[in-house]
Amino acid sequence: MAHFEEYEQYDGLGLAALVRAGELSQGELVEAAIERIKARNPALNAVIVPMFEHARSAAVAPPAGPLCGVPVLLKDLLSTVAGVPTGCGNRLMRRIRWSHDSELVRRLCRAGMLPLGKTNTPEFGLMPYTEPETFGPTRNPWDPSRSPGGSSGGSAAAVAAGMVPIATGGDGGGSIRIPASCCGLFGLKVSRGRTPTGPDFGELWRGFVSEHVLTRSVRDSAAVLDAIAGEDVGAPYASPRPERSFLQEVAEPPGRLRIAFTARPLFGPADAPVHEECREGLMRTVTLLGELGHELVEAAPPLDGDACTMAFIAILAAETRIAIEWAAQLAQRRLSPADFEAATYALGLLGRAMPASSYAHASNLLQLTARGVGTFFEHHDVLLTPTLAQPPIPIGALQPSAVERAVLRVLNRLGAGWLLRRAGMVRLIADRTFSYMPYTALFNVTGQPAMSVPLHWSAAGLPIGMQFVARFGDEATLLRLGGQLERARPWAQRRPPMLSGEGEQPRQALSPQQPRQCEPALRC
Repeated sequence: MAHFEEYEQYDGLGLAALVRAGELSQGELVEAAIERIKARNPALNAVIVPMFEHARSAAVAPPAGPLCGVPVLLKDLLSTVAGVPTGCGNRLMRRIRWSHDSELVRRLCRAGMLPLGKTNTPEFGLMPYTEPETFGPTRNPWDPSRSPGGSSGGSAAAVAAGMVPIATGGDGGGSIRIPASCCGLFGLKVSRGRTPTGPDFGELWRGFVSEHVLTRSVRDSAAVLDAIAGEDVGAPYASPRPERSFLQEVAEPPGRLRIAFTARPLFGPADAPVHEECREGLMRTVTLLGELGHELVEAAPPLDGDACTMAFIAILAAETRIAIEWAAQLAQRRLSPADFEAATYALGLLGRAMPASSYAHASNLLQLTARGVGTFFEHHDVLLTPTLAQPPIPIGALQPSAVERAVLRVLNRLGAGWLLRRAGMVRLIADRTFSYMPYTALFNVTGQPAMSVPLHWSAAGLPIGMQFVARFGDEATLLRLGGQLERARPWAQRRPPMLSGEGEQPRQALSPQQPRQCEPALRC
């Protein structure tokens, strides 16, 4: 490529260091990113709204901020940009241009980052795969026949493919951690209230949702969190203030931690199978943690996973109905099932048919569950699980079948949300979905920080992430542990075959001649 061939050898902080040193201009970084998006996106469908001229104009300003000149992509859901559509994976929303930037985007730009476009997401971010009817499926750079996960699948695919070092994501049930696992990235879901949701939203999905980023390096995630953390005006709640910067924590040793581990599903069917390679990744991680000096115990929080799953679905159904009505209002359209995917509209009908007492009961059950989980973390510093119960799945594997879609369309036309539960379809779809993702949603309910770390690859060369969870507000412990794991088992130079044509890459990320992880010009 003509512009800065070493672009993807650097993480975001490394690129910013080159700009500050005068070795590269912001404009050169933007052009390097645009070249890669144009070359690689057609095969992946990760970027659905280019903002190239927007980025070129912003790059003319003098460099400023800790991440000056770093190209970033924004998930096309909550990260709104003035004058740019935010489609939310929906056919009504895709043409609605926003009048202002979201607070998170404002903070990213103040840190010096340059937004280059919006990334693909399932309709309203509902699914753990990224296959919206409106924009088409996003494909996994490690194997284009496989899903990159969801709902931040477009962001994850773009970072894994080397288009940008950093992309935003939102996580309401695993939507940062799931695609991080599928695409071999580091993904941190932050504590409830840690990052802003304004000015357009208060709490999202009963407080389950938080926004952050997907990255290749732990330190990039920490540096972005330093830039965006903190409540905004009118926030409904806030996380505890950190003792020092999150970036400083990455280089600090975590000390000897008491780490519980389990492969037992936390949500969904208790007897759902967990793929042998996910179990293998878990046990290899347990061995590694023991070698690093941590105390390991096999244990899991006590909870009724089935009851929690159905309570989670009840809240999600009510929130989906709100999203459907909001989209129709913004588009100035009469509400119609033709404007939404069949599963989305059906879930919204279930939310409409549900009595308010059911919503309150579901909320109370999940809050009491969170109390019990909190007690578990009084005795354990960290919980380790696989991020997912399976390696990356084929595109379409979790979609409703043709028969199921036909039934959903009939029920949608009838407006018969109550029939969904009576027909057993809610249970069927919930069990299928949570059998794939049984570990992540619990920590959206509790509001605890959780990270997916790319520590294992399948025999077929597909990434398999490991999830680590800490106490509420304790991102510091996760970032210290993440930094330790990254130094012990570097992953950044493992790249998808589509980038090199050489298949599996070496596990060593840094040669002895390259800068250390904590230095400002890290090359991955």
